[in-house]
Amino acid sequence: MSIDGIGGGGAMGVDRVMALRAQILERNQALARAGATSGAAPAAASKPASFAATMEDALKSVNQGQVEAGKLSEAYERGETIDIAKVMMARQQASVGFEATLQVRNKLLSAYKDIMSMPV
Repeated sequence: MSIDGIGGGGAMGVDRVMALRAQILERNQALARAGATSGAAPAAASKPASFAATMEDALKSVNQGQVEAGKLSEAYERGETIDIAKVMMARQQASVGFEATLQVRNKLLSAYKDIMSMPV
């Protein structure tokens, strides 16, 4: 088995998270600009679907990384010929992906709470 399927490799996994972060920041700025103009409703209506698709892809990638790390760990524990470095790398990548997902979730919940506490 190969760990290439886990987030696209070590650097690619980090690049994917950073690209997702940049995309979120870019959309946030676009929404802020759209809110300042009169045509805010059509621009804001199309954004959530793309954001949802991006989040779904990211979650699937994290899940795939965890599944792959689990398979490699189980194979190593069964005594199959697998390099321990690959097993540890896969587990670390899965751990970092999960931690990044938790941080994104925490930021989304914080933003939701901030929005809900705003006076109307």
